Amino acid sequence: MQSLRAFLILSSFFAFTFPLMPVQLALLALNSRHARTFPHWYHRNVCRLLGIRIHTYGELARDKPILVVANHVSWLDIPVLSAVGPVSFVAKKEVASWPFVSWLAKLQRSVFVDRTRRSGTRRTAGEIAKRLTDGDAIVLFAEGTSSDGNCVKPFKTALFAAAEFGSDENAEYCNVIYAQTLALVYTHRHGLPLGRRGRSSVAWFGDKELASHAWSLLKGGPLDVHVKISEPVDLRQFQDRKSLALYSESRVRDDVISLISSRGRRATRPQES
Repeated sequence: MQSLRAFLILSSFFAFTFPLMPVQLALLALNSRHARTFPHWYHRNVCRLLGIRIHTYGELARDKPILVVANHVSWLDIPVLSAVGPVSFVAKKEVASWPFVSWLAKLQRSVFVDRTRRSGTRRTAGEIAKRLTDGDAIVLFAEGTSSDGNCVKPFKTALFAAAEFGSDENAEYCNVIYAQTLALVYTHRHGLPLGRRGRSSVAWFGDKELASHAWSLLKGGPLDVHVKISEPVDLRQFQDRKSLALYSESRVRDDVISLISSRGRRATRPQES
């Protein structure tokens, strides 16, 4: 029965997704403002299809360019955060060559970064800063990898290079870039609290193979995820990218701990995102 459920969900996902891919491609080609918002609508429906209930605390700013600094748990984070707001992602360059996944990432205007080369990170920082000044919201998974869902790994300072474009030394980008921290925790399955082992089973980390992990999650039943978003802060408040990374890491870790500690409550009705 679980395998049948997974098969039906997966079939419905592809039946829903493939006809919409040319729509987003056309919006991008026409440089339409809807190219930013269409993926948000799409992923809200994908989350409903997958049985993911999103509980949000706070909201993403819509009136200013935002660098969203988040923890990373699973491939599910992508549809979840895209359902929370119209965002694009910073992704490792390898994603650009993954079958099918790369198409979705490019259609959502992801920024690909070579994290093994300092020069590549620097070039990507300029692209991110330009996108931010154009009004985009960009999600940065600052750990540089995914965790087991029970902790927050140290944030990598190099990934915050885009923050330097918000300093007074860069007049072109000054006074425009803000940051918001975002913490997400998968808390319930079938309405029942997940413990350490349960959260780890949802997480995609280490040497877990993507296809088998996705199939396992689809078989496992509906999930609840709690997302806590901080108020936006002006990047000029931070002396350098290291201070921003330390602030963001502390804030995200505290919020993750808070969300985990409240997991014992039975899942409530999700807030509309």
